[in-house]
Amino acid sequence: MTEKFQVQFLEEAANFLDNLEEKAREKIYYNIKKAQVTNDRELFKKLNNEIWEFRTLFNKTHYRLFAFWDKVGNSETVVISTHGLIKKTDKTPIADLEKAERMRKFYFEQKS
Repeated sequence: MTEKFQVQFLEEAANFLDNLEEKAREKIYYNIKKAQVTNDRELFKKLNNEIWEFRTLFNKTHYRLFAFWDKVGNSETVVISTHGLIKKTDKTPIADLEKAERMRKFYFEQKS
C-alpha cells in the first residue's frame, strides 16, 4: 500500500515518544504507519481546521500526538507532529490544542 503522507516529528513530539516505555512507543509508531495507508478516524482524527491528532490506545492508556499538514515541494504532503500527551479524560485539553496551534504558526513563520 502507498503511504498517503509522510510524518515528521518536531523536537517535543520526538522527546515525548523517546520517554515512553518501548511497547507503548512501538504501538504508537505502528498506528501512525497504519494511519498513513488507511482513512481510519480512530487512528488519525481532525480536531479543528488546522490541528489533527494521532490516536493510540495501549494498555488502557490513551496516547495522543497533535499534528498539522504541510506541503513540501509540489507534491509531497507531510504531517508534522507537534507534541504528545497521555489523555486522562475524554475531552482534549484546550491548552494542548492551543499549544499545537502556536507550534504550527511558529513552524510556518520559521519556514518562510
